[in-house]
Amino acid sequence: MSASRNVESTKVPWVDVLLSAVAAVSWALIGMAGTAALGLHLLEADAAGSLGPMTAAAVALGAGGSVTPSGDVSAFGLTGAEATTAIEITPLGVSLVGALLLSWFFLRSLRAAGVVIAPAELAARAGAVVALFVAMLGGLAWAGHDVITFDGSALGLDDLPGGGGGGGVEIPGLGDVGDIGGLLPDQIGDLIDAEAAVGFTVDTAPTLLGGACWSAGILLIALLASRRTPLPPGWTALHRVVRPAVSALVGVLLMAVLAGFAAALYALIGDDNPKRIAGAALLGAPNGVWLGIPIGLFVPWDGEAGGPLAQFLPDPLDDLLVDSDRAVTLGRLAELDGRVWLLGVAAAMAMLLAGVLTAVRTPVESGTLGFAGRCALRLGIVTALALPLLAWLTEVSVDASLAVLGVDAFDAGIELHGQLGMALLLGALWGAGAGAAGALLARATGAAGQRAAALALGDGAVGGAGPARQAGALPGQAVGSGPYAPGSSYRPPNPDTNPYLRVPEELREPEDARPQVPSSSDDQDLSGDDVYGAPTVVRPMGPPPRSSRWSPRGRPGSRSSDGSGEGPPPPPPPPPPAPPRGPKGRG
Repeated sequence: MSASRNVESTKVPWVDVLLSAVAAVSWALIGMAGTAALGLHLLEADAAGSLGPMTAAAVALGAGGSVTPSGDVSAFGLTGAEATTAIEITPLGVSLVGALLLSWFFLRSLRAAGVVIAPAELAARAGAVVALFVAMLGGLAWAGHDVITFDGSALGLDDLPGGGGGGGVEIPGLGDVGDIGGLLPDQIGDLIDAEAAVGFTVDTAPTLLGGACWSAGILLIALLASRRTPLPPGWTALHRVVRPAVSALVGVLLMAVLAGFAAALYALIGDDNPKRIAGAALLGAPNGVWLGIPIGLFVPWDGEAGGPLAQFLPDPLDDLLVDSDRAVTLGRLAELDGRVWLLGVAAAMAMLLAGVLTAVRTPVESGTLGFAGRCALRLGIVTALALPLLAWLTEVSVDASLAVLGVDAFDAGIELHGQLGMALLLGALWGAGAGAAGALLARATGAAGQRAAALALGDGAVGGAGPARQAGALPGQAVGSGPYAPGSSYRPPNPDTNPYLRVPEELREPEDARPQVPSSSDDQDLSGDDVYGAPTVVRPMGPPPRSSRWSPRGRPGSRSSDGSGEGPPPPPPPPPPAPPRGPKGRG
């Protein structure tokens, strides 16, 4: 109780709080900007515009912000043409790098607080990180706007037939077909002189609000997933109830992203343009992986596609989304390509791995059935919350329209949204099943609870403030409060080496009552005499005598504490026995 009061009354170290917040936010934004810039460069996006504003816009999108593109197109010798586009897609590759760096530095600052942390200090550290991150996003919103101009003369159209304004178009096997009604050559020549200007602007208010929610959510997930980070005294139940399941599921999702990067690495080997594959994977590998997990777990998705943008959809999504009102499911995809069932197998194995990790990191407190039930309940709740979050993060919405002189030339769009209600239900079912199966496997192999963190074991409490595994304590061993907890002995107890096992001086017998044992010199003197009738045992032997002052070393022959250099003198040897009297009459 006293330690809890001391924790609550501890003053917040504001200097350390501010320095740790600056480090966390700075490294997170540096990582996000570097990832976005490298990905855009590999995609050759910087060939059409400035890389700096595009990087700022990508970072803002990755942190939950909003970007509004707009443009003015002049083509075919016409003016007044407007192109409007709305894109809602999050580059999760940028988001993941920022989340990992932000959470790592934040958790590192918390671990320096000790076994427990005061609620005021925890709130101060989290609030400083969120406030500073939002302030930095404000700077990105100011820098993230630009106008990209596409020059028709730089498109290489001069090399096309009719690009110079004269001549016809020759098609192999058909010869010269002329200008196809007088349209194509003239329009190509006009397109060479055309310029297209497309601009984009980071929306300040939505970006600041989205950045605050994004950073706070990242810190919350990191705090729940870190099994070795201290918590306030009243939150000790999270160590053994929530953290094993959250850390297991987060670890599996990160391993799935690594598998996605490995697949991208395999795809770019031997490809004609490996830079584009690498750039797309760097920015969007988590998007594809975390979209495939809900689909593999049978979460249905609603989507539609129309206009020319539908031709850019990968097969067989174009057949499922164009002119169809049916949901996109794993079964429908498997009807078009049987290999899609492998996606379901991979998602199920990932959930089973999450169940095993949950059981390995959860302390064993009861029998097999009870342990399996607790793991199933905890992983089921965590997965029920995580699966809708994945479906929401990987949504895609692209709407585009082009109006020329007030007449719509085309109207195109792509929509793909997961059904969040079904994701919640299926997440609970999959999590419960995987938790129970993983617990049974862990119990059968003896791995259950073997990787439980010290804070989750709850072996003891430091001053009653919270659980802490003390040095030398074994799982299940009762440990009292205090800094010293004796462990199991490695050798038998020995009074010569352990002063606590020696008999106090006042309980010892006086030296006169000690048994008189002949020394080696006395044995030599008696060897030549008749020892017939000599006593062999005087009395039961007692403990050895102790000097008036305890010797530090506690060994015979050691120097005493009074500086004399010798212990008490040995007792005198017993007198030799009298020889037996001979028979009478003999001299």
